[in-house]
Amino acid sequence: MFADSGTNPVFGHDPVDEGEEPARRQVSGEQNRGASPNFGLLIVLAAALPAAVRLIMAASLGLTTAALIIAALLPIGRIALGNTEPAARVDERDIMFARARLIPGSSEFASYYAMRPENLAGDDLSRFKPGLLSPEAQEANPFLFASAHAGSEFTEALRGCVDGPIAEVRHALPPAGMTAFIKSLAHYYGALDVGIAELRPYHVYSHVGRGEGPYGAPIQLEHRFGIAFTVEMDFSMIAANPAAPGVAESIRQYVEVAKIAVQLANAIRRLGYPARAHIDGNYRVVAPLVARDAGLGEIGRMGLLMTPHLGPRVRLGVVTTGLDLVPDSSPRDFTVIDFCNICRKCADTCPARAIPFGERDGRDGVLRWRINSDTCYRYWCVVGTDCGICMRVCPYSHPDSLSHNLMRWGIRRSGFIRRAAWHMDNLFYGRKPPQRISPPWTRVP
Repeated sequence: MFADSGTNPVFGHDPVDEGEEPARRQVSGEQNRGASPNFGLLIVLAAALPAAVRLIMAASLGLTTAALIIAALLPIGRIALGNTEPAARVDERDIMFARARLIPGSSEFASYYAMRPENLAGDDLSRFKPGLLSPEAQEANPFLFASAHAGSEFTEALRGCVDGPIAEVRHALPPAGMTAFIKSLAHYYGALDVGIAELRPYHVYSHVGRGEGPYGAPIQLEHRFGIAFTVEMDFSMIAANPAAPGVAESIRQYVEVAKIAVQLANAIRRLGYPARAHIDGNYRVVAPLVARDAGLGEIGRMGLLMTPHLGPRVRLGVVTTGLDLVPDSSPRDFTVIDFCNICRKCADTCPARAIPFGERDGRDGVLRWRINSDTCYRYWCVVGTDCGICMRVCPYSHPDSLSHNLMRWGIRRSGFIRRAAWHMDNLFYGRKPPQRISPPWTRVP
């Protein structure tokens, strides 16, 4: 039902009520109309001051501006990413979503817990909770849960379409030209950001845990490249997390990811090259790692891919292929890790306390934040949604606006601005930002 393009056990527009928007705009307009005379009065008063006072004021303003520019250029927060490449492949059977599908009494249930007996007690505890999209869950909403179920079933219907026959006639372009075409095609289908990664062993799961193929079968993927892409999740819906609008939007975007990936893989096969779509419930790759290595972002404190423009407020899709492409070579973005080191809002607000507060842990040779996926998923089974409070409160998740985009620009360029931005976000939105009201149409009696 839910994909690992979000939390991984290995890596672990302002939100406005539309019904109140006209009133807010009116108030804002009145405030702006009242500000102009005051600003003009300040100019008149300043002009009336003695020349010496005006000179001191100008000098102070100039010195303050210069100090801010110098502070912005200081090499603050330039951290080394360290080793972030796992040496071992992930067994998909260990993913919480695969374990949640195990049916007591089945051969798969018996074989898995014979292999991982330490996981049985915790998984049984999760099974005793109401469960995802359960009518008995805390955030149950029959109307929005109906939408979520419908989206999940739509994606499930596409799981058998991830692969297929390859055309006998091969149509070729130089690698750079083919890469440009494939990226443009993904954008045309609806992708937001697209990147290419050369596949590494750690990108590919070691054994089948769900989807097509025998449970527990070794996975061999001969493709050379992964085409990773994102789709945006609507902020007005996510702002209500952990309530039902968030999970409805989450699954709606898994549908969009599946539609893009299945079409893109099919198009590549019709050009004469092997390609497989990786969609919710039928993955062969760890989508966040492919997306990270394709230059789309970094794995943040909450275990999700943090994109530069929308943070974790995206869903991921991957198509792997034997098509000869040019991988993206953009440098890794240490600024995301530096900001996550500073922020910790996701850890502060996590109701399951599943997100660590400290710095990245390198106990297995890989620097990463290790979320507790068991307690995270167990909370999902209580509320009935995929929670997403961490996504809602993340400063990177703010919608596009001039002020937010300017801040994003500064965050990627200055450690001083990253620290100033964190304080400003706390000032304007709170250290623990409150849950917002979802759009009126979702508030069904």
